[in-house]
Amino acid sequence: MAGDSNEASRLWRILRTTKQMCYDRGYELTEEECNISLADFKAAYVDESGTVHRQRLAFYARPTPDMQKKYTPLPRPGNPDPAPDIGTIHVDFSSQPSVGIKDLKAFAQLLNEKNYHTGIFVAQAAPTSSALKIIPSILPTVMEIFKEEDLLVNISRHELVPKHTLLSPEDKKRLLERYRLKETQLPRIRMDDPMARYLGLKRGQVVKIIRKSETAGRYASYRWVI
Repeated sequence: MAGDSNEASRLWRILRTTKQMCYDRGYELTEEECNISLADFKAAYVDESGTVHRQRLAFYARPTPDMQKKYTPLPRPGNPDPAPDIGTIHVDFSSQPSVGIKDLKAFAQLLNEKNYHTGIFVAQAAPTSSALKIIPSILPTVMEIFKEEDLLVNISRHELVPKHTLLSPEDKKRLLERYRLKETQLPRIRMDDPMARYLGLKRGQVVKIIRKSETAGRYASYRWVI
């Protein structure tokens, strides 16, 4: 039973981090959902034998109006009223100890059938390299993979990690005009940076990073996602 209790506690932390991550990206989740207590987690997800069935942890969330604004491209002559490049996200937790082509194909099919814009697949181990080839094949549907161990702790809550905020295309345009810069002249952040992955950043976006300073109090810097 101690092992089951440890596993329940571990999955509780993983679910909390995953929901906090979606909330921080801008999806409609309540603070109560993101900060569920261990007792409430056990009541909702742990059966009489002490087992957590990972499939029951799955959830989906819709983007807030503010998130939609951040993902709406600037108007162009041929597209004066562009639609937001964002939609409902679905999160699945794999019950398999390993992840292969069959697992990600099934997840891709679910995203397609339910018309989800983005899917996060939380796996116990890293998928095989051949399975990962499915990810680019289903674009524009976005599939992201996170290992459970990477979600045990919410890195964005660490005191040494500065606050990262995605700029809308309009804010990005104003920033570049204010400093008379091209986006390629900005410092860069890679898409595989832990905070870029946490926020689901896409190539070409700009993120504002606010750091604490003993002299200035707080100061902002900007990074272009590559």
